[in-house]
Amino acid sequence: MRAGELREAFSSFWAERGHEVRASASLIPHEPSLLFTVAGMVPFMPYFLGEEVPPSRRMTTIQKCVRAGGKHNDLDDIGRTNRHFTFFEMMGNFSFGDYFKAEAVPWAWEFVTEVLGLEPEKLWITVHVSDDEAAEIWRGSVGIPAERIQRLDKDNWWAAGDIGPCGPCSEIFYDLGPEHGGDGGPALGGEDRFIEVWNLVFMQFANDGTGELTPLDAPGIDTGAGLERILAVLQGVPSAWDIDLFAPLLAEAERICGKSYGADSETDVSMRIFADHARATAMLISDGVFPSNEDRGYVLRRIIRRAVRHAWVLGVEEVVMPRLTDIVVDVMGDHYTDLRTNREFISDVVGREEERFRTTLAAGQRILDEAIAKLEGGADGPVLDGSVAFLLHDTHGFPVEVTEEILAERGISLDGAGFAAEMEAQRQRARAGRAGGPTFADERYREILAQFGPTEFVRDASAVSEARVLAVFEIDSAAIEPALLADADEAHGNAYVEVYLDRTPFYAESGGQIGDVGTITGSAGSVEVLDCTYALADLHRHIGRVRGGGVEAGSLVTAEIDDVRRAAIRRNHTGTHILHWALREVLGQHVKQAGSLVAPDRLRFDFSHYDAVTPEQLREIERLANAEIIANGRCRHYETSMDDAQSIGAIAFFGDKYGDVVRVLEAGEHSVELCGGTHVAALGDIGHLRIVSESSIGSNMRRIEAMSGLATVERLADVEDLLGELAELVNAPADELAGAVRRRLDETKELRRQVRDLQRAVASGRATELAEAATDGVVIADLGDLERDALRDLAVSVRDHDGIRAVVLASAPSAGGVALVAAVDPAGTLSAGDLLRDAARTVGGGFGAKGDPPLVMAGGRDPEGIGAALDQVRAAALGA
Repeated sequence: MRAGELREAFSSFWAERGHEVRASASLIPHEPSLLFTVAGMVPFMPYFLGEEVPPSRRMTTIQKCVRAGGKHNDLDDIGRTNRHFTFFEMMGNFSFGDYFKAEAVPWAWEFVTEVLGLEPEKLWITVHVSDDEAAEIWRGSVGIPAERIQRLDKDNWWAAGDIGPCGPCSEIFYDLGPEHGGDGGPALGGEDRFIEVWNLVFMQFANDGTGELTPLDAPGIDTGAGLERILAVLQGVPSAWDIDLFAPLLAEAERICGKSYGADSETDVSMRIFADHARATAMLISDGVFPSNEDRGYVLRRIIRRAVRHAWVLGVEEVVMPRLTDIVVDVMGDHYTDLRTNREFISDVVGREEERFRTTLAAGQRILDEAIAKLEGGADGPVLDGSVAFLLHDTHGFPVEVTEEILAERGISLDGAGFAAEMEAQRQRARAGRAGGPTFADERYREILAQFGPTEFVRDASAVSEARVLAVFEIDSAAIEPALLADADEAHGNAYVEVYLDRTPFYAESGGQIGDVGTITGSAGSVEVLDCTYALADLHRHIGRVRGGGVEAGSLVTAEIDDVRRAAIRRNHTGTHILHWALREVLGQHVKQAGSLVAPDRLRFDFSHYDAVTPEQLREIERLANAEIIANGRCRHYETSMDDAQSIGAIAFFGDKYGDVVRVLEAGEHSVELCGGTHVAALGDIGHLRIVSESSIGSNMRRIEAMSGLATVERLADVEDLLGELAELVNAPADELAGAVRRRLDETKELRRQVRDLQRAVASGRATELAEAATDGVVIADLGDLERDALRDLAVSVRDHDGIRAVVLASAPSAGGVALVAAVDPAGTLSAGDLLRDAARTVGGGFGAKGDPPLVMAGGRDPEGIGAALDQVRAAALGA
């Protein structure tokens, strides 16, 4: 059975048993404590926690997973075992308060033995030491002999993190036979002999973080079955590296290395790393992760660099990762179609990253090899000083992980404490946020959602005249964004609250669009709404300040938004969609939204692109966008199914959360995207869209700031006023301003040249006068506001007079600061540098002359110190 056949068999089996078949979620999870989607149950976390109501109580998925950072990190084991992969596919069936152990256990056995055809006598079962119920089902209902059921402790307890849903699990293992290791079942036998093919997690508890377990109101089933491991068993190959998903990649690795897979164990490890890391790289980039120095982007960068270093060690000089990711697309693209769509972009991103790292690797490897050659063995073997690793990291961009891997391969340790000490002063990224597991939402919010259901969002209204207050909670003003309090009247001293309504016209911040503001008014008082966010999915939280008697739970109120502000936000939000379309038209279809801000006065649009946008490209992007706006195409905003949206080519944004029913915005003739925000009725309502700035915000990431509507009109008016003022200053019509300014600049340049020439002429005339006033061949003088160049020329002219040993001149140029110059007879005994060194410090400056030149210029900040500085020169030159 090949991979595609196994996926189809699995999905069909559970669909026949009432499970809704779901496509894989993104590798970028919505759970903030996780870098990546690490298991099939991660997208369903809110259902297990009771934070959201599942659309179906039975679901099945084949989920893309990556384990390469944080709590779930298999990166260091890749290539050295037959069980660990950076990217893998987790097949799962899920029950949310529906069926439980009595049904899940027999179904698992049925699929493994009847659909997959695995021999029952080769299967072993493990259960948690506390789970007598599951053990009895395996014995009594399924008929597994007691001697093939083993009890384990930590290995048979599953939790997504330190906080959140958890429970005991039952696992099914397949015995590959004595040639693969010792006997004794999965508890005692060889890890390469007894292969886990199924993991049934009985999600029945919630951990509050202290170890206290609370039974879940609706216990569920979370099945995890590794597709790659099962394929290895079904295809009868020695390891999962030999299945149909990896074979083409290993064949390409052989061509890259010019070596045969299986001929050398260390070379085999490198080839397996190529295959595994290419899969993870292609999948992550396709899902919107880009190499960077932060969070998941840093993990991706490390994965790519790890593969490249193994190619480097094997003597492969050409760029290899694009070749490997192309094979990934060929192998996986039929099932994950986004890979085919993004093929060229994946190849381009990974190729650029590899080329940059190969340059870094070459420089860093030389420095590291030199340091290693100087090491001496100690009691525990040779140890590389942490300062060397820090130098490589800080100066040459050589990752410390690469340093550690190279050292480990040579039996050398790194002085980790020394490296950490060097890094401490610079390290600002806190990792504590990644240490914890999934967090519970406030119990109060779940109670509101459970009792009243989701907030009804009245999308197209500016006011709701009859809304019921469900709950009011007082909050500390310290918990509110300071910017939201800036316009609040602190003199009232009233409380801040969060209000929950059954229905609301207030948009809750999401998708880059900021929350609405306005008022909630009842019979006793009101709440000035400063922001609206989501407390939980579909539960609007109105954050505001109490006015008068405020509002009370159970009362009827009028909720009204600031419609003028909302209208401006609508213009900017639809403007981002048109801007996105224009960016893709000009820069290429690889451009994807990576973040946005939609406010009433401006819009910000972050996007993926690997080069700076040229002024010509920006002009064309703005021209295209405004041509589309002027065409005044209709904006159609409607709900449909995710499948229908995808069928019409609607663009979905990674990181945004979508359900079965999605909102589509068709903005004019060309832009079709998923978006839940608020929008104009026709593109002409946007007004003129003006790009204000474009900049880099990180590796492969750009940002555009723009504005529309009245904000653009006001900006243009300000520009017109400024042009008028400038035209008046240069006494020219506004349409001739550029030429007039250019003439004024040319005149100024010529006048400055004339002033310099006059100063030099005057200075030259003063040279004889200064030389005649010399004391013992030394001239020291303050020349007022003479410019630096003229001061230097004068010093040289004075020095060239007969009998002059040294000249030190000072001035305070009109541009500010202090200028000092010393010129000495090259054949004499005085040093220009020695004469100026202390004097320069006295005027708050210094100089950078190397050696002992006969002429030295110095600068300073403090003209008041010129007199004292020249006294120091006088003492040094004349001894008085």
